[in-house]
Amino acid sequence: MVDRYQYVKVFAPASVANVSCGFDVMGFALDHPGDEIVARRTEEPGIQISKVTGEHGVLPTSVNENTAGVAARALLEQFDREVGIELEIHKKMPLGSGLGSSAASSVGAVVAVNHLLGLPYETDELLAFAAEGERVACGTPHLDNVAPSLFGGFVFIRSSAPQDVIELDCPKPLFATVVHPHIKIRTEDTRKILRRDIPLQKAVTQWGNVGGLVAGLLKGDYELISRSMQDVIIEPIRSVLIPGFAEVKEAALNTGALGSGISGSGPSIFALSSDKETATAVGEAMRQKFKEIGLDNEVYISPINTEGPQVLEKA
Repeated sequence: MVDRYQYVKVFAPASVANVSCGFDVMGFALDHPGDEIVARRTEEPGIQISKVTGEHGVLPTSVNENTAGVAARALLEQFDREVGIELEIHKKMPLGSGLGSSAASSVGAVVAVNHLLGLPYETDELLAFAAEGERVACGTPHLDNVAPSLFGGFVFIRSSAPQDVIELDCPKPLFATVVHPHIKIRTEDTRKILRRDIPLQKAVTQWGNVGGLVAGLLKGDYELISRSMQDVIIEPIRSVLIPGFAEVKEAALNTGALGSGISGSGPSIFALSSDKETATAVGEAMRQKFKEIGLDNEVYISPINTEGPQVLEKA
């Protein structure tokens, strides 16, 4: 272990899960937005949450109900000494946006606490702790947001239980455009409408697209990435919950995006582009389509974040 600190501040990035065809098994990290988590030592043993700021609405400060608190507590339960830690959660991204807000808080918390304790755990060991935060937020400890937020870059989740996550190379440059319309969609609701039975032909098509997308990323083949970003199972069902989805996606593709789809469970829509200029133009086209139907929105343009969380301050 390295020297322990009294105070650590960490930025944890937002993420895009599913990436069209990769439902629950793929995701990538963004440079921004994200959350900032502060962890400091206290005399009282255990985890406390002293402050939550930003667009948090009714985000709970109870450790049992807060994703960052649950994730940090899971880490402390495995630590071999009794310590006290106070958390501050500074939300720098919208809730319920489909950008992994709960995952960013969980990841930021475990990374900050790990540094505070002198790095007793390797990065891959932190994944299980961060996933416990997702269990509180979504009912299951799924990894397609926490894994990219923790590791950075693109990830492929071969298995969630046991956890088996593969970090994927991707071509450079590769830029993401994410547009967040100002509507709320609950992940639990979007999961309830999914079908449990899938026609074999659609399943085969989806498997082919997932394999093609992984191969395209590893080979740096933009054309293969583009033709593989097709979701024939989840998107047709979930997209009906997002006003103007078809028009926004069409605008992205017509402006030069490699592909476009729902970010996580929505309502945000993402697109991938091979350069920043195209990504910016794609964002403007998507923004305008939402405006035409009366939906205010925010646009984020970001390279794929290959670094993951960053320690901003420590003392």
